[in-house]
Amino acid sequence: MGPPLLPTTHLPQPFAPRQGHLPAPRGRCTLVVVNRLDTVVADLRSLPPAKLEMAADYIGRLKRISEEERQTVLARTSGSLSREDADEMEKAIEEGCERIDERDW
Repeated sequence: MGPPLLPTTHLPQPFAPRQGHLPAPRGRCTLVVVNRLDTVVADLRSLPPAKLEMAADYIGRLKRISEEERQTVLARTSGSLSREDADEMEKAIEEGCERIDERDW
């Protein structure tokens, strides 16, 4: 499903249309595609300060939930490497990542 379509108001007359764009007939509205983020931001801008603070708190909780989900995934995958694979990876890191090329600085 694409972005929502929202009605717009008519531009005040007289209207000088851009090339290829005509004004909507009187009494009708036109539709423009608005992305979801723009709609949410517009809604937030219209909130009074107390409600905006509530929205900010809610967004903060959503972000914490995401962090908790990441920790859950990390905990689930922790220990998934065999000892041999872990040793091989450690050796590759030591051999390839601990060299300093002074000409590179």
